[in-house]
Amino acid sequence: MPFIRACKSCGRRNRVPASHLTHTGRCGACHEALPAIDEPIEVDAQLFDEVIESPNVPVLVDFWAEWCAPCKMAAPEVARLATTQAGQAVVLKVDTDAHPELAARFNVRGIPNFAVFLGGRMVMQQAGVVGHDTMEQWLKSAKPLATA
Repeated sequence: MPFIRACKSCGRRNRVPASHLTHTGRCGACHEALPAIDEPIEVDAQLFDEVIESPNVPVLVDFWAEWCAPCKMAAPEVARLATTQAGQAVVLKVDTDAHPELAARFNVRGIPNFAVFLGGRMVMQQAGVVGHDTMEQWLKSAKPLATA
C-alpha cells in the first residue's frame, strides 16, 4: 500500500511505495522534486509491516498514546529526528490505543517505547523518554548492519 504525499509546488497527491520513502522522486504533475519523507509517519498494522520490511535503512518506531504526557514530551524529539534523518532512516509512530495488537506483538508494556528495525528485524528496543541524540545514535549503530 503506497503512501500519499502532496507536492509542495503544485499540491498534487503522489503515491510513494514504502520501499521509496527515503528516496527523492518527482511529482507526477509538475515534475518538481519530492524529497525523502522528513516527518514521522502514523501507521496501522498493515503499513507498519510494509515499511519495516521494505527499506534498506533503519526504521525507528515510536509506540505512543494520546493521553501519555511523556509521549507528548518525546514527540518533538521524534519529529526532529525524522527531519535530520530524512533520506537515511524512516520514523514511524504507532498509537498503542488504536493498534494494541502491534504493542502486544512487540511486548510494549510502557510508553513511550522506541524500537529500531532493520530489514524487518528488531535490533533494539527501549522504553522511556530519550533525546534526539540518543535516538540518532540508535539509528547510526543500526546502519552498519545494512551493509553486512
